[in-house]
Amino acid sequence: MREFVSIHVGEQHPGVGVLLVSRPPTNALTRQTYRELISATAEVAERADIATVILFGGHEIFSVGDDVPELRTLNRAEAEAADLLRREAIDAVAAIPKPTVAAITGYALGTGLSLALAADWRVSGDNVKLGATEILAGLVPGGGGAQRLARAVGPARAKDLAFSGRFVDAKEALVHGLIDEMVAPDHVFDAAAVWAGRFVDAAPSALAGAKALIDGRLDAGEQAQRYGEVFAAGDSR
Repeated sequence: MREFVSIHVGEQHPGVGVLLVSRPPTNALTRQTYRELISATAEVAERADIATVILFGGHEIFSVGDDVPELRTLNRAEAEAADLLRREAIDAVAAIPKPTVAAITGYALGTGLSLALAADWRVSGDNVKLGATEILAGLVPGGGGAQRLARAVGPARAKDLAFSGRFVDAKEALVHGLIDEMVAPDHVFDAAAVWAGRFVDAAPSALAGAKALIDGRLDAGEQAQRYGEVFAAGDSR
């Protein structure tokens, strides 16, 4: 039984699964939350009734990142283990073999931003604040977040954000690639559902293959294998 991460499929958007992170009031991420994310991503990957996925933190806030008070209780060995767990959770979100969209409301900070960057597409309200804010707590981006940030905005801008910890508004985020679509705050979830709904009827193995080819850094043999999988599944017909 998961306490902070749940999966929902509604009649209004058939085929679209919602991966909801809910740990009020700020959706601060703990080790338990990461374990639940790993479990939930494995479930959505296997469920035949889910073709695409919305990553959502609710209508108020996406996530402020790690629960810093929890981190302060850890010794070095525990902190290193926690970072490996953090990376496993974020990588698991990125590896969902289905189109994923992060619906960002309020704030996406620190690892909350890394989590959003693990999605294939990002929609936010025009009032959001994003940032690689770990340095404000004397920390560094964990779980591979620095690399995800650099891939999104380039190394120089990633360093500017990580060194300063400054907040980025929606307009700047859109210009530099932290988000892909900006809408009115009340329309964030609906816009994410529209994006996800475009792919509900597409061939599942073809979608998974295209995602793997773009994300996976596969060698030539692995790419050919991915290409062949759609024939084995019968999707190419």
